[in-house]
This record gives sequence, structure tokens and C-alpha cells, in this order.
Amino acid sequence: MQAVEPIRDKRDIAKMKRILKRKSLRDYALFTLGINSALRISDLLALTVGDVADENGKIRDRIVIRERKTGKRKAFPISASAKKALTEYLRDRGACNPSEPLFKSRKGGRAITRHAAHQIISKAAQEAGIKYPVSTHSMRKSFGYWAYKSGHDLAVIQKLLNHSSQKVTLRYIGIEQDDLDDVYISMNL
Repeated sequence: MQAVEPIRDKRDIAKMKRILKRKSLRDYALFTLGINSALRISDLLALTVGDVADENGKIRDRIVIRERKTGKRKAFPISASAKKALTEYLRDRGACNPSEPLFKSRKGGRAITRHAAHQIISKAAQEAGIKYPVSTHSMRKSFGYWAYKSGHDLAVIQKLLNHSSQKVTLRYIGIEQDDLDDVYISMNL
């Protein structure tokens, strides 16, 4: 499997959102929630309508899940941009049962597959003109990257991503290489 990168340019994130929204509100909501939650794709695809919306269809303030990989309970607030995307998507989707998969396949009542999600995100990245490898895992890495670039404490980001050390987190979000590259670029002797 090819290593993927975080999306390091907010203009590329905006381009991907526009491309995905134009094609499918479901895919737009998947990307917007993914990039704003740091959830692994297995956890995103396991979400039900009831995990994000109450019985009246109002988007909840928080998502509470048990992570599939770690078995740990995770509770986090839904960002304003993710709420907006989810609201648009669920309004367009119409009435649905709270136990239905949030990101439902067009072929039957199951959630889209990991492979389908990968294809959706990779294709949108290509259409956005992103030249480096991007897939569903890039959403999680991008969350960590932008949290770090926004000045959030590395220890908090490490905890959010369930990493064993800050060194692992820095390598995961590509900061170590960026820092090394900055030294080379700044040296104009």
C-alpha cells in the first residue's frame, strides 16, 4: 500500500469539497466529516444516521463511538462545517431510520465500502490537481496536520490520534520532513 500524505494546502481542501459537493452530497459530507474528526475510515463508515442526528433530524452536538481499531470510547463535538455538510446531505437524502448507515451505498442498504470511499477521495484529489498520493487516510492525517499548524498542543493531537508518542505523531502528519525541508530551503549561503 502506498503511503499517503495530509492535504497541506487549504485551497486544495476547498477544491475537493467543491468537486465532491457537485457530484454527491453524501461524498461531500463524508469528506467534510472525515477531515474535521480524525476518524479512521472504518469508524466513519460504521456511523449510523442516529449517531449524528436526533429523531427530529437535527444534527447532534457530539458524536460518541467506540473505535473499531482500539476499542476505546471516543466522544467529540461536530464542527460547524461538518454540521452544515451533514444537514445538507440528510435533508437531501430524506427520511431515514436512525439505524441506517450514514454513508449508505446506492446499491442496497449497506454503507459504502472502504474501497468505494478510497476511490471517491482519490478521484476528487486528482480532479483537484493534487499531485501527491491522497486517500481516505489523508483525511485523518490532514486533521492532525492542520491542528498542529494551527498551534494546538502536540500532546493533545497525539491523544486525539491515539498515538504512542509525539515523535510518532510528527512523523504521521509529515512535520518532521517539512521541518527538515525548511532548513534546506532557508540556507542560501
